Amino acid sequence: MSNLLWKSLVVSPAVLGATLLVSTTAIAAPNASTEVSTTEQPVAVEVAQPEIVAQAAPANNDSKVLDQVNRYSNEGKTNNSLSQVTSVSQFSDVQPTDWAFQALQSLVERYGCIAGYPNGTYRGNRALTRYEFAAGLNACLDRVNELIATATADLVTKQDLATLQRLQEEFSAELATLRGRVDALEARTAELEANQFSTTTKLVGEAIFAVSDVFGSNSGETNNTVFQDRVRLGLQTSFTGRDVLTTRLTASNSSAFNLVNDAGASLGSSEATQTFNIGGNAARNNGVEIDRLTYEAPLGPVQVYLAAAGGKHSHYAAVNNPYFFDKTDGGNGALSSFSSENPIYRIGGGAGIAFNIPFGQGGSIIKPSSITVGYLASEADSPTSGEGLFNGNYAALGQLNFGIGDRLAVAATYVHSYNGAGSALFDNGEQDNIATGVVGTSFANTLPNASSSNSYGLSAAFRPSDKLSISGFISYTDVTGFGAGDDREVWSYGGGIALPDFGKRGNVLGIFGGVQPYSIGRFSVSQGNNDLPFQVEGFYKYRVSDNISITPGVIWLSSPGQNDDNDDAFIGTLRTTFTF
Repeated sequence: MSNLLWKSLVVSPAVLGATLLVSTTAIAAPNASTEVSTTEQPVAVEVAQPEIVAQAAPANNDSKVLDQVNRYSNEGKTNNSLSQVTSVSQFSDVQPTDWAFQALQSLVERYGCIAGYPNGTYRGNRALTRYEFAAGLNACLDRVNELIATATADLVTKQDLATLQRLQEEFSAELATLRGRVDALEARTAELEANQFSTTTKLVGEAIFAVSDVFGSNSGETNNTVFQDRVRLGLQTSFTGRDVLTTRLTASNSSAFNLVNDAGASLGSSEATQTFNIGGNAARNNGVEIDRLTYEAPLGPVQVYLAAAGGKHSHYAAVNNPYFFDKTDGGNGALSSFSSENPIYRIGGGAGIAFNIPFGQGGSIIKPSSITVGYLASEADSPTSGEGLFNGNYAALGQLNFGIGDRLAVAATYVHSYNGAGSALFDNGEQDNIATGVVGTSFANTLPNASSSNSYGLSAAFRPSDKLSISGFISYTDVTGFGAGDDREVWSYGGGIALPDFGKRGNVLGIFGGVQPYSIGRFSVSQGNNDLPFQVEGFYKYRVSDNISITPGVIWLSSPGQNDDNDDAFIGTLRTTFTF
């Protein structure tokens, strides 16, 4: 502080007067902040200062401090230099009629300690943060000290010193506060730099605790109450600020309930699958694996999605099921896999590539549209004959997305797939669930012989108000099997109503009902009845805090196994989700 005071004693009143006048807004409003374009940073004054002045950061705002740390640590990596301004006339936006013109002219032409932006502007009306004030003042003081040391001119008078002393006394409290804040910021910046995990990568995580049980005279007696978990840790890396490399680790001990018929025989159905069961397997006993490795980046106006492992259609395609769908079977949406998204997105998965291509200008009613195309292969890593990227199981998706007005989104989807013998139609690219799928009846999923399929789907989401969301879907699949009696048709449809902020901001009350994927067109009754396997789900997500939510819910399954003779099943779940 003594060095700052000594420098203040030798500076002209024009220097400090103009600096204090420009900083009046920052002193009156300490929390004011200003965004600075990443392509047009303010040029540093002659004495280089760390770039920590782009935003005012309250001491308790770690995210903004991290931004400052990144800018600080990247100092010198880009060339933001500009020849020193020697005349106020070099600023295109400064006029002689401006109230601070003479003060600015003195700072520029008499002391040479003011610079502008690379485009030749000064932006004198822009709000100034305390940090910018401190950096600018320090640079000007260093410049004045340099001039005095070199004795280039007799620049200081007794009148200057008297005026400066009076200003110093008047603003002593502000200066002391500013120095304390700058010291605290520098200390926190040093600590964050020393302990930060990475300048390009952040860690995001989700942990789910779920207590669940199934009730019903048959399935209820077969299954027990369970306490299951699933943990996901994702490393999100950005190299340009617009791209993201996602590396996700998953550990789980969860599995879906086993639905049975009157004779106690398993239905082999995936109708009881909940979202936290996907990617989980009780036999793994919380073993860790990489279940997602994807890279997303813009290529001009096109968004590119590249999956090396664990790719899903719902990663890149618009699902149009708000409040029920959550980040590919995350823990903040619906409980069941059926209510989460249209089953058409569960056909295939794995490794591949996809593109989102915008087109059209849109109008007052029809908004700009886009086309989504993608290809995913679930056996892309295997060099075995009949497998691999193009010869094994794959699914190619095409989707048209468009909006009507500001509150209605619609998507029309087509998926062509190939599945080898013993596969499941709705396998979601999950090797551990390949025999039964992750949604629908066994008759809809099981493919005893190699088959190809063509699927068509329609999904829509309508939000008449901020407190109400309505969404729904329908899908139809035509399966052509390569064996006798393998051809069939698979249908599924459903709709839901969600009430966001119900009871409290962040809470969601959701009700979703429909028909799980079921098969018709079989050649004999032994291959399945044509009864409709209805499902109705109700849940209430209660937001305990920004990072914790509790979701109790009930799932009713009618005619499981698409057979009215099978008793209904009721699943009750209490799910707790931690996000960080």
